[in-house]
Amino acid sequence: MKNNTYRWLSVFGMGILLYSCQQEAKKEDIKVPVEKVDIAEIEAGIKDFIAAKTAENGGVFPVKDENHDLRMKLVRVHTEYLSNLGPSSHFACVDLVDESGDVYDVDFFMEGKPGSMTVTQTTVHKLNGKPFYSWKQKKEDKTWYRVPLEQSNNSLLGVVEGKDSFEFYYTVQVPELTGPAEMWIPIAESDDFQEVKILDIKTPGKAKNLDEKIYDNTILYLELGPNDSGKSVEISYSVNRKEKGPYEAPAPDPKIFLSSNKLMPKGGRFEEIAKEALGPKIRDSHLIQARALYDYIIDNMRYMKFGDFGRGDSNYACDSKTGNCSEFHSFFISLARSVDIPARFAIGASIPSDRNEGGIDGYHCWAEFYADGKWWPVDISEANKYTALATYYFGRHPANRIELSRGRDLELNPGPDSGPINFLAYPYLQIDGKEVKAQSRFSFQRKTDPSS
Repeated sequence: MKNNTYRWLSVFGMGILLYSCQQEAKKEDIKVPVEKVDIAEIEAGIKDFIAAKTAENGGVFPVKDENHDLRMKLVRVHTEYLSNLGPSSHFACVDLVDESGDVYDVDFFMEGKPGSMTVTQTTVHKLNGKPFYSWKQKKEDKTWYRVPLEQSNNSLLGVVEGKDSFEFYYTVQVPELTGPAEMWIPIAESDDFQEVKILDIKTPGKAKNLDEKIYDNTILYLELGPNDSGKSVEISYSVNRKEKGPYEAPAPDPKIFLSSNKLMPKGGRFEEIAKEALGPKIRDSHLIQARALYDYIIDNMRYMKFGDFGRGDSNYACDSKTGNCSEFHSFFISLARSVDIPARFAIGASIPSDRNEGGIDGYHCWAEFYADGKWWPVDISEANKYTALATYYFGRHPANRIELSRGRDLELNPGPDSGPINFLAYPYLQIDGKEVKAQSRFSFQRKTDPSS
């Protein structure tokens, strides 16, 4: 069957598509007219096939080849790679997710007419964006064949997979003060994906910890005065971090994760945009819908730091289609919540993957959405910058990061006079009832012995 499949490719000159979801290849000139099935019909055919097999197998789609035996659910069909190989022969590339949350790119070969297509061959091509093989063409007879690939390394694109261990240093310089001042700083805490230990903490003024109850944050609160001018706040952490994938959790509180925030509203034009982006997928699962919204933002936004960026303002992101990580993820959350997909915001810092010590270029933030009984991590701004990792960042956060706080509109007691804090990574300094920027610095040193 495989030889016949590859002969189809040669006869109909569809090499570009059998390079699969990886890169373009040159097309052969086709002089013989071939009756083609519409691409939309191929998409409907593969979706119907997956839906039927899913129903037959208790809600999961079985995928089996020489190296895999998997139980999957549909994430999306790559419409850009759907192809006619002949009058009744077709190719499709599909993203499916297994029960653990790993995303597989699967190649399908099909035969038949619309409404009665049969899959003749199934091959797992990629795992979380990493290819197991590529396609090459023989010079002699122009047929195509698969070439195995060793696992690629994402470290040059900023990703540390598996585990990472480092010390993280958070430093704040108190400016010149002529009267009383207050400061709020997030304190990193341990969870299922990061083990955090405070090695040392030095604070001027009067210090105490505050409990932020809605998102379960711990915030360091400082009362400062003129005698604290020029002094430093210094916090040193030891961090052992695991790569984060989808994880099971109880259904989230809709009053929190389906509601509007001050700069992350839902409904209105966000609902209109989300429904337009989803189209017929509005009837699909939340997992499929979230991937469509993720792709919409990647396709329609640019990572650019100018204008009123950095506040996580969904309206600004919607109007300008630009911003940093806070705009990307705020826009996603507004869209997701507008079509009843619970979503949440978190912020911290990314640890450089290409060196073992030094400074860190500011904060980084990300998002999660809830579907199929799991929270799914996403990092859309990184996927926008590194399109080769778009599949990886849908359902994955790398090990080289630290989470400092979660949520938006943080309510604290005592809190700033202006009301809840938008989000908290850098220190929030209040002087005379107004926010004042305080000079802060993040740095790190990677550990060679994770147990140290």
